[in-house]
Amino acid sequence: MSRSRPARSTERRRDQRGSVSVELVILLPALFAVLFLGLQAALYYHARTVAIAAAQEGARAAGAETGSESRGVDAANAFIDDIGNDVLQQAVAQAERTATTATVIVEARSLSVIPGWNPVIRQSATVPVERVTAPSREFTNSEGYAGGN
Repeated sequence: MSRSRPARSTERRRDQRGSVSVELVILLPALFAVLFLGLQAALYYHARTVAIAAAQEGARAAGAETGSESRGVDAANAFIDDIGNDVLQQAVAQAERTATTATVIVEARSLSVIPGWNPVIRQSATVPVERVTAPSREFTNSEGYAGGN
């Protein structure tokens, strides 16, 4: 009775040599693409968050009782200089104030890990303008209680 040599699990057949290299060549670019797209999505989301925070800061300054459009733009630009200077590129803030609302718009470009693509971010915030009003006689009576006559 002759015994044949048992097949080892560590031996590879000749037709499988180099298959790991081929798999790496095919899968590595796909892995890097997924990695860079995830990183780009995170950079875009962070830049959007910084832009909306700058717009809100500017809108609060523009909507204050003594606020103005220039104060809103200055507050938004100061916020971008302090917080978002690394994330937002070519940032421009614009403000508009009416009798009842103040709006600040921040437009900038996000950082990009994908060559040749710099997404534009545009965020705005609107707040009511603060104003001082006298209490109505309808709501307070002579004793100081609320509720009318």
